[in-house]
Amino acid sequence: MRILAISGSLRRESYNTALLREAAEVAPAGVELELYEGLELLPPYNEDVDGPEPPGEAIRLRAAIDGADGLLIATPEYNGSVPGQLKNAVDWASRPVRRGAVWGKPVAVVGATTGSYGAVWAQADLRRSLGIAGARVLEVELPLAKAHERFDDQGRLEDGQLRERLAEIVRELAAAAEPVAVAA
Repeated sequence: MRILAISGSLRRESYNTALLREAAEVAPAGVELELYEGLELLPPYNEDVDGPEPPGEAIRLRAAIDGADGLLIATPEYNGSVPGQLKNAVDWASRPVRRGAVWGKPVAVVGATTGSYGAVWAQADLRRSLGIAGARVLEVELPLAKAHERFDDQGRLEDGQLRERLAEIVRELAAAAEPVAVAA
């Protein structure tokens, strides 16, 4: 089974990307978690250029999502919501309407911030956008607050309870994605 992981942070030392790398470590046997790279290359969504020959990175994003059995998305929170580049990716992945790459795809959303709330608003906004786009959004949440205090120098979660909660979310996502994997 293949889970595509998308980090909404473009920073090289992103806590959200570290969280997804940790998810790959705790994934159950038989579940491959692949990190999507190139979010910063995706142009702003523009319906005028989304036709028979959309931009190359939009094609690559859609193909990566199509080829996955499920999605795990980690979002930071900027100004109380989802970063623009991540919302832009959802817009590209949701087209064409009712046939886009996220349509019917099982998705789990987690998030990390250096603030006190762990990206709860961004996670809620992202789950709403994905649901409207037709994804099968799991009602799970991992608000990782004060992320700068939660990872060691190697980028590993130091909190065993958070690590176990992340493992639980990956297991739930794999279970939700199993019918998709079997159908493929």
